Amino acid sequence: MNNLMIYGATGYTGGLVAERAQTAGVEFEIAGRDGPRLRAASAQLGVAHRTFRLDDPAVVRKHITGTSVLLNCAGPFARTAEPLMRACIEAGVHYLDITAEINVYRLAEGLSDAAAAAGVMLLPGVGWDVVPTDCLAAHVARRVEGPQRLRIALQVAGSMSRGSAISAGEIIGAGLLARAGGALVAKTDTRPVFFDFGGVEVACAPLSFGDLVTAWRSTGIPNIEMFVHVAGDAFPIGDLSLLPDGPSVEERDANRARAVAEVTGIDGSVRRSVIETLNGYSYTPLTAVEAARRVLSGDHKPGFQTPALIFGPGFAETIADTCIVDL
Repeated sequence: MNNLMIYGATGYTGGLVAERAQTAGVEFEIAGRDGPRLRAASAQLGVAHRTFRLDDPAVVRKHITGTSVLLNCAGPFARTAEPLMRACIEAGVHYLDITAEINVYRLAEGLSDAAAAAGVMLLPGVGWDVVPTDCLAAHVARRVEGPQRLRIALQVAGSMSRGSAISAGEIIGAGLLARAGGALVAKTDTRPVFFDFGGVEVACAPLSFGDLVTAWRSTGIPNIEMFVHVAGDAFPIGDLSLLPDGPSVEERDANRARAVAEVTGIDGSVRRSVIETLNGYSYTPLTAVEAARRVLSGDHKPGFQTPALIFGPGFAETIADTCIVDL
C-alpha cells in the first residue's frame, strides 16, 4: 500500500495537481463526484479513477481503503473535509488538502486525538495558503527572543478560480477572528493595517485564514492576527458560478504571490520577513505533490500537523523560484 488518491482532480486546481503528480512520477489515481469528467481526465492522464460522493460514510470508506494518502482538492472544503477526514481516520489513510478555510483547520484540531489513535496524520493546507506563510512564521519567530505577537499579511493578486472564490466566501463567513493569549477570539478591530510587501506600504484588511491555527501550532506564539491585501479583481462579486475555471498561464505568470510576517519579541523587538513565490495556482501543485510524495515516503506523524512541523521551516523554499527576504 503506497499510493496517492487525488480527490477533486477535475477541478481547476485539482487538475493542475494531477498533472504535476504525473510529471513528478508519483503513483496516483483520481477521484471525485463527476463521472463523465473523471473518465475523460482518467483517459488523458492514463490513471485509474473512482467516482463517489461524500454523503454516505460507508461508501467513502470503501473507496479510500487501500490508499496510503488522500489529497483533497475539492472545495468548498467546508463540505468535503469532514467526511473525508473521518473516513481517512477509519480507513487508516493520511489526509492532506489545499484549503485556506479556517474552519477546516479547527476541525482537524478537533479530530487530532482520534487521528493519532488511528496512526493517521491530518495535514490540511499543503498549498498556497498555508505552506509559505506557515514556514515564514516559523522562520521569523526564530529571529526574536521569546516571540509574543505575530501578524501575517497575504498579498492576493490576479484573478481567482471559481472554486477559490467560493472558498473565499467560507473564509469570510467564518467571522473575523484573532488569537489572543493562545485562544481564538472574535476580533472587533476592523481597521486596515499597512504592510510592505516589497517597496511600498499598502493597506491590508483583517481576515481569518487557517494560519490562525497553523501558526499557533508551528510557533507557539500566543497572539496572532491575519490580514490580506487584494489587488485588481482577485475577489470577484456577483454570480460566482459564472466565473471561468481559473486564470490562464499568462495571468498566473504575471501575478506572483507574496506574504509578510512580523513578530514581536518579549523585549519589544520587531522582526519582519517577506516570502515571494510563484502565483498561488502555480505554487500549489508543486507543494501539494511534494508534500504527498514525502508522506508516501514515510515523512508523517499521527494527529493534526502543519507543513512547518512535518517538513521543517525551510520546506517552502525547496520549491523553485521561492525566496524569503529578512527586512
